[in-house]
Amino acid sequence: MSQLQTPFRYDYVGSFLRPAKLKKARRQFDEGNISYDELKKVEDEAITELITKIKESGYHVITDGEFRRATWHLDFMWGFDGIGHTPTKTGLPFHGEAAMVDDTYLVGKVGISKEHPFVEHFKFVKQFEDENTVAKQTMPSPAQFLAQFTMPFNRVETEKYYTSDADLVKDIVDAYGKVIQDLYNAGCRNIQLDDCTWGMMADRSGHLAYGTTAEGLKEIQKIHKDINNQVIANAPKDLTINTHVCRGNFHSTYANSGAYDPVADILFGEENVNAYYLEFDDERSGGFAPLAKVSGDKKVVLGLITTKSPKLENKEEVIARIKEAANYIPLDRLYLSPQCGFASCEIGNKLTEKEQWDKLRLVKEIAEEVW
Repeated sequence: MSQLQTPFRYDYVGSFLRPAKLKKARRQFDEGNISYDELKKVEDEAITELITKIKESGYHVITDGEFRRATWHLDFMWGFDGIGHTPTKTGLPFHGEAAMVDDTYLVGKVGISKEHPFVEHFKFVKQFEDENTVAKQTMPSPAQFLAQFTMPFNRVETEKYYTSDADLVKDIVDAYGKVIQDLYNAGCRNIQLDDCTWGMMADRSGHLAYGTTAEGLKEIQKIHKDINNQVIANAPKDLTINTHVCRGNFHSTYANSGAYDPVADILFGEENVNAYYLEFDDERSGGFAPLAKVSGDKKVVLGLITTKSPKLENKEEVIARIKEAANYIPLDRLYLSPQCGFASCEIGNKLTEKEQWDKLRLVKEIAEEVW
């Protein structure tokens, strides 16, 4: 088993653009023209090719690129008992475009009565580990899971099954515990909890999305931090758990804006992750000063290269920003990556596969020069 630990000096968040043959197979499966086994064969081939390219690019972490998912978060939720979903009619509000992802809601108590599909997905990736690479499993954070079913748009359905959020939290924590233990038993030692809740709560209108006041949002921050910490505390002690904080990443659009200042005390000071993958690719993310709140010896992966645009960043400007961030957290606790995945949803961002790999080459080149 590889003993490598994420993050690496040059790293990435997780998702990759789906190749054309995979999109075609997914469409054929959805239309009932090919079987699941035929779809899985195409998925396996595409993932094998992706991992080969990742290794050839000199990266030390491997994933399946989220090639078996429609979205970064909902497919994970659908693997639990008590979760229903239907094609959306309205989508989620992003700037300039609605994200047409399935409406997902409770149809019963949250639980996990059989092995989660992501465990088998991980096993496929793990077989490609070697002395230079380690497999990483990405999944939405427990806070993201909780938010999905407690925000105003889903409250009515949730209250059919839960009279208190505390009971829902307990069931989520228990279910995550089983999935994480099963992943651990399958040899997983690196998990990344993807989390858009902090991006929402950093937005000046974030309290409206949660149906509360600015003061009430501070309590919700604590609840989100607590559920993440409960799951982390219950996990095997030699399991590395990092988090990626996102402001929305759909077809090169975004959902939220705002510097990290409003969430820094709780997110950076009190959430017990090993490292934060943070978006810093444009002015919507604010400055680096909140990084001074990162407690202990926790690490920060600076997302300074954008996946939302094919334009390559200026290397010297990126290096200057890394040095600026080092005014608030030591350089030896800083790392570099793109700000998010290249395809958080199956549609992908507006760049080509070649441009995707050009971005990753730039990340590696800069990191090797800085560190």
